[in-house]
Amino acid sequence: MQAAPTHLRAYPRFRPELKAAPFLPMSRREMDKLGWDSCDIILITGDAYIDHPSFGMALVGRLLEAQGFRVGIISQPDWQSAQPFRALGKPNLYFGVTAGNMDSMINRYTADRKPRSEDAYTPHGAPNKRPDRTLTVYAHRAREAFPGVPIVIGSIEASLRRIAHYDYWSDTVRRSVLLDSKADILLYGNSERALLALSHRLAQGESIKAIRDLRGTAFVVPGGWQPAADWREVDSTQVDTPGKVEPHPDPYEMKEKEPQVCGTAPATAQPVRLISRAERLAQQAEIRQRSVVRLPSFETVKQDEVAYAHASRVFHLESNPGNARTLVQAHGERDIWLNPPPIPLAMDEMDHVYDLPYARAPHPSYGDAKIPAWDMIRFSVNIMRGCFGGCTFCSITEHEGRIIQSRSEPSILREIELIRDKTKGFTGTISDLGGPTANMYRLGCKDKTIEESCRRLSCVYPTICSNLNTDHGKLVQLYRRARAIKGVKKILIGSGLRYDLAVRSPEYVKELATHHVGGLLKIAPEHSEDGPLSKMMKPGMGSYYQFKELFDKYSKEAGKEQYLIPYFIAAHPGTTDEDMVNLALWLKQNDFRLDQVQSFLPTPLAMATAMYHTRKNPLRKIARDSETVETPRTAKIRRFHKALLRYHDPANWEILREGLRRMGRADLVGNGPQHLVPRSDTAALMQRRTVSKQTPPLKTLAKRFGQKTVRPGAAIQRKRSS
Repeated sequence: MQAAPTHLRAYPRFRPELKAAPFLPMSRREMDKLGWDSCDIILITGDAYIDHPSFGMALVGRLLEAQGFRVGIISQPDWQSAQPFRALGKPNLYFGVTAGNMDSMINRYTADRKPRSEDAYTPHGAPNKRPDRTLTVYAHRAREAFPGVPIVIGSIEASLRRIAHYDYWSDTVRRSVLLDSKADILLYGNSERALLALSHRLAQGESIKAIRDLRGTAFVVPGGWQPAADWREVDSTQVDTPGKVEPHPDPYEMKEKEPQVCGTAPATAQPVRLISRAERLAQQAEIRQRSVVRLPSFETVKQDEVAYAHASRVFHLESNPGNARTLVQAHGERDIWLNPPPIPLAMDEMDHVYDLPYARAPHPSYGDAKIPAWDMIRFSVNIMRGCFGGCTFCSITEHEGRIIQSRSEPSILREIELIRDKTKGFTGTISDLGGPTANMYRLGCKDKTIEESCRRLSCVYPTICSNLNTDHGKLVQLYRRARAIKGVKKILIGSGLRYDLAVRSPEYVKELATHHVGGLLKIAPEHSEDGPLSKMMKPGMGSYYQFKELFDKYSKEAGKEQYLIPYFIAAHPGTTDEDMVNLALWLKQNDFRLDQVQSFLPTPLAMATAMYHTRKNPLRKIARDSETVETPRTAKIRRFHKALLRYHDPANWEILREGLRRMGRADLVGNGPQHLVPRSDTAALMQRRTVSKQTPPLKTLAKRFGQKTVRPGAAIQRKRSS
C-alpha cells in the first residue's frame, strides 16, 4: 500500500502543451477543432454533461485535463449496441465508466419500486435515457466496442456495490459489481488520488493488472492471492466476534499442562521490555498495513442473514482511512480485494479541484433544454465533503466517508464571484452554501492521532464526542464575507442542517436566522420516537426543540416570519406501527401538514439496509440470538406508515382507517379534534371548512416565500454524489 499520498499537483503533466478546452469534447468534430487525433481517456456517463464541479464527470474530466490528458465525454449513449461507444474512437489509456451522480436504480425507481417519471440529470427531465444497472451495461458495451482497452469503473454506483450487497430492487444479495461489469479496477469514494496515480502509471506503460497498491480501489484476483509473503490474513470473526465463542479443547493435544505454583514464574520467563505508547502504536500500524480482513464469502452472506449483518458491521468498522485494513471477500474461486479508503484531500488540494477552468454550463449540444439538476445546482456552492453524522440510512459513509474535507474561504469566495460573472440568469441570490450538510464546514477531531485511531461509527451519536470541534466560527465568518461580495443580494442555506451541532453555537443560529433563511428552513428530525431514531443514529427530539427555540427567538429579533420544515422517514427499520401513529399525532399536535414524504429506501451497503434485509442490528455485535429489528417490509405496511405522515390527505383516509382498526387504535378514528382521521370522508370535508387556525400547508407556505417544497432526500443525494 502507498505509504503517503502524492499531492494532486505533484505529477508532471502527461502532455505539457495541452490547453484547457472550452468544453471536453463529445464528438469527433470537437476533437478536430482541438487538433486531437485521439483521446487518452474517454469517460462514459449516465448523466448529461454539465461542465460544473457539482457533476462528477466534469470534475473528473477537468482534473485529468489539468494533468495533461486528452479527455473525451460520451454522455447517455444508446446502450442497445456498441456503436455509440465508438463515437470518439479508441482511447489510448482506458474507458472510465460511471452511472452518473446517482445510483442508477435509485435514479430510475421510487421506494415503492415504481419507475420515476423524471430523470433530473437528463435534458427536459426525460426518463429512460439510461438502463437499469447502468454501470454494468456501459462497461460491457465499452468492452464490446474496443476489446482489450482497460475498463475503470467509479462513482457512487461503484462505491455502493463494491462487495456483495443487498439489492432492494431484486430483493436478493448480489455479488460485487466488479464481477458483473467485468471491469479491470473499481475506484470508490472521492477518488481523485487513485485516479491520477492510475492514469499516470498506465501512461508510463504499466499494466492495469499489475496496479494493486492504490488506496480506494478494488479488483478481482484468484482466491488466496496476496501482494507479498509477509501479509497476514485475519478472519473477520476475530475483528468483531459474532456472539460468545467458547474455546474448544484440542482432542489431539497429548502433553499435560504443568501446574504453576502461586508466586513463581515459569522456567522460560524472559525479562519484559517496556515500550513507549508511540512505539506500540507504530508497531500496530505496521501490522495493520500488512493485514487483510477476510469477510464471509458472497455465497455465505447470500444464504446466511446473520453472516451478512456481521459483514456489514465489519465493513463499517474498517472505514476510517487512518486505521482501516484491507478487506477481501471470496466470490467462488475468486477474491474481491478491497484496499483501504483514500486519504482525504488537504484544503489546498480541494481548492485545486474546484478552481479548475469549468465552463459552468451544460454542453452546448443541449441547446436551451432544461436540465432539472442543473437548475437546482447552478447558483449553489459546494464548500465541503463528507459527514461524520453516520446516519445509517445515508450513503455518504460508504462513498465520501466521515472525515470532513473543506475548501478554503478564498476559493469559495472566488466561485461566488464566478457565478455572479459567468452563470446565465444570476439575479443576486446564492441558493445554497453547503454540501452533504450545511454546518460541518471545517469541523473535525481536535486531535489527529485520536482521529486516525477512532473506530466510532458516528461523532455525534449517541452523544457528541468530546474530541469533536464544534466551533462554527469559521462558517459564520464565511457567511459574512460571502454576502459582502458586490452583486450578491442574498445567500440561502439549502443543505441539510445538523441542528444538534448548531445548538452548540447560538451565534451560528442567529446568523442563519437573521440573514440566510428565505422564510422556510428544512431540517430532518426523521422521527419523533426513540426506537427508530436509535436505528438511524439520529438525536432525539430534545435537540429539535432546543434548535426551534433558538431559531424562533432570532427570527423574531430579526423581525422575520420564518418556519422550520421538518422531514421524516416512514417505514425505517426499527419502526413499529405504534411509532408511526405517535409521529402522526405529533405532527397533528404541532399543526404540520406535510406535502411530500419519503419511505425508507434501502441503498446498497448502508447499515439500515443490513437491518432491513437481516432484521439484525449491525450497530452492535451480531449473534443469532441478538436483538431482532422490527422491519416494515410488506407493501401494505409501508403504505400505511407513509400514509400516517399525510394523515390530513383524504386520499389516505381509507388506508388509515383500516390500519388503525387492525392495530386496535379505532379510538383515533372519529370527527373530534383528538382523532387522527374522520369516520367518513363527507363529515371530514365539512369539518375542514371550519378549520382556519392551523399552520398553512407547506405548499402554501412555499408559495408565499417563493420556494419549492422538495424532499431533501433526492436533492441532497444528488449533491452528495458529486
